[in-house]
Amino acid sequence: MATPEEAYPDTGDLVVATVKNITPYGAYVVLDEYEEREGLIHISEVSTTWVKNIRDHVREGQKLVLKVLRINRQRGEVDLSLRRVTGREKAEKMLQWKRDKKAEAILRSGAEKLSADENTLNNIRDTIVQQYDSVYDALEQSISQGEETFTKLGLSPDWSKVLTENAKLKIKIKRTTLTGIIELTSPKPDGIVGIRAALLNAEKVKPEGIDIRIYSIGAPKYRLEVVASDYSDAETILKEAVDEAISHIKDAGGEGRRID
Repeated sequence: MATPEEAYPDTGDLVVATVKNITPYGAYVVLDEYEEREGLIHISEVSTTWVKNIRDHVREGQKLVLKVLRINRQRGEVDLSLRRVTGREKAEKMLQWKRDKKAEAILRSGAEKLSADENTLNNIRDTIVQQYDSVYDALEQSISQGEETFTKLGLSPDWSKVLTENAKLKIKIKRTTLTGIIELTSPKPDGIVGIRAALLNAEKVKPEGIDIRIYSIGAPKYRLEVVASDYSDAETILKEAVDEAISHIKDAGGEGRRID
């Protein structure tokens, strides 16, 4: 992690800050991610419209997503803007900040359980972010892929276990469910065997972390349900599962088609 002397964002960065003090000419804030460093939102950077009373737009204790305009390291000054942050940027930055806070809490909980010092904790954090965009991403992956997520990075079994266990307790992954209806038929005397094999093959398509469930909704119709954390992944796997079932039944002398 950055030392206090290094703890500055870059110009153009989005930062999360807490309003500390409001004056007639602007609002002083504390940068939550940068060793509690302070910055200033000049009144001209508060809103895209004319500001008569700055308190109509910000209040003490409020969390804001701000854009860094200028940095003067010699004076320790950080100039910030509220009006230049879009709604989408605000939502994405706040989500990232909340995830980073949760990930840090999980790391520190692990360090406490293993009686690890700050240097060890920093090394663990650095090892993870060398391979992942964030610690949170690694923790989220460990929920589906287990302790191997960390052991393959070279972390000890104890650290891998405690991080995975804490991730499963503290992180709730939103799941996307997509369904598809297929019709499978076979004129052969043992056609049901071919249909069952086709459905089993469809179920085997799933990669790690994705579930496929198959239900009969009255022969010859079957519902395939794919559950994944990402919509595009669910869509891709559903198509592959449907294609696999149809291809298999056709190879077995039957017919298949998607009807939803």
